[in-house]
Amino acid sequence: MDTSKQRKWVAALLAAASLVPNAAAAVQDFGEVPTTSSMQSYVEAMQPGWNLGNTFDASGEETSWGNPETTEELIRHIASIGYKSIRIPITWNHRAGAAPKHAIDPEFLARVHEVVDWALDANLHVVINLHHDSHWIMPMVEQPDAVMVKFSALWSQIADSFRDHPSQLSFEGLNEPRFSEDWGKDSPDYFAMLDALYVSFHDIVRRSGGRNATRPLILSTLTASPAQARLDELYRTIDKLDDPLLIATIHYYGFYPFSVNLGGYTSFNDEVRTDIIQAFDRTHSTFTARGIPVIVGEFGLLGFDKFIDTIQQGEKLKFMEFTTYYAKEKGFAHMLWDNGQHIDRRRLSWFDKELGSVLTSSRSGRSSTAETDSIYIGKESPLEDITIPLQLNGNALIALKSDDTVLTAGRDYVLDGETLTFKAPLLDILRKDKLGEAAVVTAVFASGADWHFHVIQSEMPKLESVSQLAMSGISIPTSFNGDKLATMEATYAAGGNAGPDSWTSYKEFGASFTPSYDNNEIRLLPRFLENLADGEIKLKFHFHSGRIVDYTLAKEGMKIEGIADGDSGRTVDAGDAGGGSPANGSGVEVTGNGETSSSNGLADGAIDGSQSQKDGARNAADNANSAGEGTDGSLSQKDGAVAAADANSADEGESALVWLYGLSAMILLTATIGIAYRRLAAARRGKTSERK
Repeated sequence: MDTSKQRKWVAALLAAASLVPNAAAAVQDFGEVPTTSSMQSYVEAMQPGWNLGNTFDASGEETSWGNPETTEELIRHIASIGYKSIRIPITWNHRAGAAPKHAIDPEFLARVHEVVDWALDANLHVVINLHHDSHWIMPMVEQPDAVMVKFSALWSQIADSFRDHPSQLSFEGLNEPRFSEDWGKDSPDYFAMLDALYVSFHDIVRRSGGRNATRPLILSTLTASPAQARLDELYRTIDKLDDPLLIATIHYYGFYPFSVNLGGYTSFNDEVRTDIIQAFDRTHSTFTARGIPVIVGEFGLLGFDKFIDTIQQGEKLKFMEFTTYYAKEKGFAHMLWDNGQHIDRRRLSWFDKELGSVLTSSRSGRSSTAETDSIYIGKESPLEDITIPLQLNGNALIALKSDDTVLTAGRDYVLDGETLTFKAPLLDILRKDKLGEAAVVTAVFASGADWHFHVIQSEMPKLESVSQLAMSGISIPTSFNGDKLATMEATYAAGGNAGPDSWTSYKEFGASFTPSYDNNEIRLLPRFLENLADGEIKLKFHFHSGRIVDYTLAKEGMKIEGIADGDSGRTVDAGDAGGGSPANGSGVEVTGNGETSSSNGLADGAIDGSQSQKDGARNAADNANSAGEGTDGSLSQKDGAVAAADANSADEGESALVWLYGLSAMILLTATIGIAYRRLAAARRGKTSERK
C-alpha cells in the first residue's frame, strides 16, 4: 500500500472509531491489508439484526402486503428482545415522480424519517436501502443513461435528507442487484454495470456533506449471492473505491433443496451443514480476512413462506442454530428476514416460541440440539427403550422435565456422553389414549435454549380414493392418525420421475403438494398436476414416523382419478427400501415389536438410481445460477434454478438406453467440474412475481 493510500485508510479509520462505542482510541498502522478495523467493531455492534420486511418494500402502501402499520412500540420491542440493528427495506420507485428529477414523495420520506428516528432512539443501528427497485434497474443494459439518472437522483435525495443523521444509520446501495430475469447469469456487462452504480452511489453520498462523509456504506454482491465469482467482483469494486468505511453484504437461505423441502432433503444433514460452512468460509476469505466487514443482510429458510411445517420443526431449529453460530464465528453480523412470519407485530411476541428461544440464545452462545425432536409411538404397541444422539455443543444436560415433573436419571432415562436413552416404562406412562401429541419432554441445559422432545402416538395414515375433473388441485381425504407428512414421491408406472423438478422423484413441499391437518386432506397442487403426462402415476407419501403410504393417480386429459392402494402402507427402516430410504429423517418410531425406525435424510442413491442424475442436474443449475438467495421480480431465482434443473433432466419418454447415456454424461460432467453446492436460486420468501 503506498504512503498516500495508507494515510487515507488511517484517517478514515480514525473517523470511524467515533462510530463505535468504546472503540480503541488509537488506530494502528495495519500494513498492506487491515486485519482488524473500527468498521469490524461497527458491524459486530450490529449483531444480531432484524428485517422490517414486507412493509416499506411493498409495491403498494406500507400495509398492502398484510403487515400492520409500523409503530414505535414495535421498534422498541425489537430492541427489548436483544436485537441491535434493524434493516428497513424500502422500495422507492412508486414513491418517486417522473424524470429527470424523480422527486420522492415528501410525505413518504417523512414517514421513513419517523421510523428511522424511532429505531435510533431505541439505540438500534439502522440500514436503509433501495430494495425492490430491480425492475427499473434491470433495463440498464438497453437504457444505461436513464437508469443511472434515476438511481443517482434517488440516492442524491436520500443522502441529502439524512446527511445529518448519526452514523448509526448506514446506507445499502441496492438490494440483491441484478440486470435480467436470469438470476444465474454471470456476465462481464452485469459486473461492469453494478460497479458503475456503486461508484455513483459512493460518490453521491460522500459528496453530499454532513455526516455522510464518514457514513458506513453497504455493497451487495450480484443477487447477494456468496458464489465466489460474485464475491470476487465485489471485492474488486471495494478495493477500487479505496474507502475503509465500506461493508460487504450477502444473503443466505440455506442449501436450496433443504430450504424448500425438495429432492428428499428433509433433515439438517451434513450436506446442508457443509453448504453453510462453505458459503461463509468463501465470504470470510474474500472480505473479512482482508479487513472488509460482512453483514448477512437476510437469512432464513424459504419454506417458511409456504407452510409452517414445510421444514420439520426440529430440523428448522438445528439449521437456524448452526447458521447463527457459524456467522458469528466468522465475524459476520446476521439479520433475520422477517416478512411478518416470525414476530407477531400486533401482539409483540414470537409466533414460534421455540425458534425465538434459539435465536435469542444464539447471541450469547450455542444451544444444544438432538438428532430428532419427535418420538413416534405405535398405538397400543409394546415399547422398548428409545436412544437419541444429542449435540450438546459444549453444554451440559441439567434436567429432563415432563410438564412440571422432573424425570429421574436411571429410572426414566440414561445419559451416556451425548447419547440419551428414554426408558420404555416412561414412554408407556407418557402415551395417552388419543392419537397425536401425547406429551412433551423438555431437556434443560446449562446454557442456551431448551430442546423439546414431542412424544407422538400414531397409526398408519389412510388415504381415500377420489375422482376429479378440475386441474385447480385435487384434495385427497386423509386420516393422518397422529402422523405428519414429510414429503411425496411421484414416478410414472412406465418409468421416470413425474411432475415438475423432474431431476428428482421427491416433489417440493408447498409447491406440488401440501397437507391440511385441520381439513384432513392432502392437496395435490396445480403446479404438480399441470406437469403430469397422461398415464399411471405412482405416489409415495413419506411420513415423519418413517411410514410410507402408496397411492396411484390415473390421468387422462383433464380427468384425474386417485386410487388408494388399500393396506399397502408400511414402516421402513433407514437401511431398507431397496437402496432408497424414506425421506422423512426427523422422527424416531417405536414399532409393535420394539424395532426402532429412524432416518436422517435421504440416503445415498435414495432416488432409485437417479442420484447421479440429480447431482448432474443440480450442478448444472448451480453453475448457471451461482447460488443467490432471493427474488425481487416476476421470475424467481428459485424458478430459474428449477428451469435449469429441468432442462438437464431426461425427457420422460426417452428409452432406457438414452436415459443411461445421459446419466453417464452427467456423472462425467460432475467428476470434471466437481460438486459446488451452492444454494439454488431462492425466493427469500417463496413469493409470487409481484410480492415478496
